[in-house]
Amino acid sequence: MFTINEKKLAEAWEILRDEVPLALWDTLYVTFAATFLAILIGLPLGMLLVAGEKNGIRPIPSGLMKVINVVINLLRSIPFIILIVLVIPLTRLLVGTSVGTVASIVPLTVAAFPFIARLVEGSLREVNPNIIEAAQSMGFSPLQIMTRVMLPESVPSLINNFTLAITTIMGYTAMSGAIGGGGLGKIAIMIGYNRYNYPVLLMTVILLIVLVQVIQSVGTWLAIKNDRRLKK
Repeated sequence: MFTINEKKLAEAWEILRDEVPLALWDTLYVTFAATFLAILIGLPLGMLLVAGEKNGIRPIPSGLMKVINVVINLLRSIPFIILIVLVIPLTRLLVGTSVGTVASIVPLTVAAFPFIARLVEGSLREVNPNIIEAAQSMGFSPLQIMTRVMLPESVPSLINNFTLAITTIMGYTAMSGAIGGGGLGKIAIMIGYNRYNYPVLLMTVILLIVLVQVIQSVGTWLAIKNDRRLKK
């Protein structure tokens, strides 16, 4: 007859065999889908934060800049577990439900795009001002300077920052399991924590650590590969 520990280990093995592969896919799907959508919103927003400032290449009214900065800072200051609840009406409007794997993409995107906007802003500010001035003297338009000069020059930094965003969003997916989101977070919380099955909890933590390490390694490799300074 199984002891309690043996039962937990047997249950953990069954979950690893039957449920973890799908949960792993759900985690990767949600992470990359939310990252893609967050970049679609955050990248142009970060470009606007740099180009639209007072001394930028295409200044916009200071009042509008203040509103944008306040909104970004406000969204970044809300803890993710609370943000999930706050955006439930938006999630239901877009997805039709506030529970499940697909539904978790909405709060993840809302939480991530302000973060990505700040990361993009930081990357673009690292571009050498002399290169921008040279482009202006050649008659480049603000859009051309941004897309043909600043973005290409900041590619290594952007890759590093997007890698950071991916690993951060993956951590958020684990938290979304607390309110019905899918993936490894759901297994960790619903089975590992709620049922006191610590082998399952440990297993999901190890998988998340491995995923983060792999993504970080790939991101670092891509950043180095695209660094023009190392090719000179």
